[in-house]
Amino acid sequence: MSPAPRGLDPRGRSGATPEQEPAPTLTSLAHDPWPRGASRKATMNIGAVLAVLKREFPAVSHSKIRFLEEQGLVTPQRTPAGYRVFCEADLERLRYALAAQRDSFLPLRVIRERLAALDAGLDDDTPLPTQPAAAGGGRMLAAELATLAGTTPEQVLELDKAGLISTDGGGRYPASSLTVVQLAGELAVHGLDTRHLRLMRSAADRQVDVVAQLTSPLRGRPNTPQDVRSRERAVQAGNELSTLLSRLHGALVTSGVERLF
Repeated sequence: MSPAPRGLDPRGRSGATPEQEPAPTLTSLAHDPWPRGASRKATMNIGAVLAVLKREFPAVSHSKIRFLEEQGLVTPQRTPAGYRVFCEADLERLRYALAAQRDSFLPLRVIRERLAALDAGLDDDTPLPTQPAAAGGGRMLAAELATLAGTTPEQVLELDKAGLISTDGGGRYPASSLTVVQLAGELAVHGLDTRHLRLMRSAADRQVDVVAQLTSPLRGRPNTPQDVRSRERAVQAGNELSTLLSRLHGALVTSGVERLF
């Protein structure tokens, strides 16, 4: 067996005592993974991390956190029993990724590249990049949508055929389609195909029907100044109902999943 490297005992440990170990230098700190200065002492289980993130991202779930770990965005430690234990730095990386998806519609590939750049020493204060504006006043062709979502035009058209997204009369997709395509791609990693997604589309349509019924007294009026204000109230009420229904749906799904384990 070849001798151990100089300065190390045969078990790979430094021969120096703790007092003799050199203190971290500015150069070594500069190469620490992002975020710099955040605690790397693992103290939080996945439930504690989820509780913190839900304050800012109500729809986040255990499976979402595990998925981001599988994608290499965080690397929590493990207990001897195999349970994940997160540190403050892990929490900040998760917050960064979730905000990038929610606010900038960035695909995971781009988020991973951004974090790698930050790990390599890019200025931590560099603003989060946004997606390039789509043509047609926020509407885009299948190729443009695929590029922004980090997928292929064929996959976009498959989602269109399944009824999950749809174009306008000019063959363009609305901006809201971007989130649908991105989430469909993430769900596909977990084995959900278009058959499963059609069921989710049907459930969403039923919620839309509820919103339509509740806002019908404020819609469909002549275009007078008074009725324009009524329509604005209808839009506001519809948005509020949409948010509440989505939160309820998420809570029910989370509750159901928790009963499985």
